[in-house]
Amino acid sequence: MKNLFITATDTDAGKTFVACAMTQALINTGKKVAVYKPIAAGCHREGDTWINEDAQLLTEFANGGQNINEVNPITFVDAIAPHIAAKKENLIISIDEIVQGYEQVKVINADINITEGAGGWRLPLTDNNSSQHNLFLSDFVKTSQQSVILVVNMKLGCLNHALLTYEAIKADGLTCIAWIANTASSQPMNNLAENIISLEQLLPMPKIAQLDFYHDSAMTLHDKICAAANEIDCSSLIL
Repeated sequence: MKNLFITATDTDAGKTFVACAMTQALINTGKKVAVYKPIAAGCHREGDTWINEDAQLLTEFANGGQNINEVNPITFVDAIAPHIAAKKENLIISIDEIVQGYEQVKVINADINITEGAGGWRLPLTDNNSSQHNLFLSDFVKTSQQSVILVVNMKLGCLNHALLTYEAIKADGLTCIAWIANTASSQPMNNLAENIISLEQLLPMPKIAQLDFYHDSAMTLHDKICAAANEIDCSSLIL
């Protein structure tokens, strides 16, 4: 069993898109893949269930037989920073709760577990005025000792963001095993190729995909994810 955590240089970097594409790419190799998105802010109610669209998409692509509550146990209505959303709802996010949900995912005994983070690497889980010390989602990754895959949002500033994120992952004693260049915006980055070359030289882990923006309006989101899956080199992930 391999345990992979997908983080990114910032929010809206395409983590869910990449997580779904990676899930599909691994399934294409014959693997059983379970997914986990412990925290999602920005949800709507369907019956008795709170639904986050990103978590629902992950659930649809995985082949571990999970329902959305198993994939995404912690939900908030407002699409804001989770620790702020939790404070508004008089709730406290705990590492124990996140770990408990993760252990339930591992019970599925999939070949690979993919966890999608929220925001960037140092996502706060607690309010500074709370009685407990500051907690971050990265603390959960440290506790669970997952290998990390970094999604780099290819835009101005990405070199600095990517290097700082990598350095924080390394400082936390974790291994960042790969990175993916993702063009999340319809407006391409100036000098995209040169920036990718710089990142290949600066980051010590391999680039396993370069995902360009799909402009074809005839393609559904599902089509785009499946196309992106074909661009990901999973060979180093299944060894």
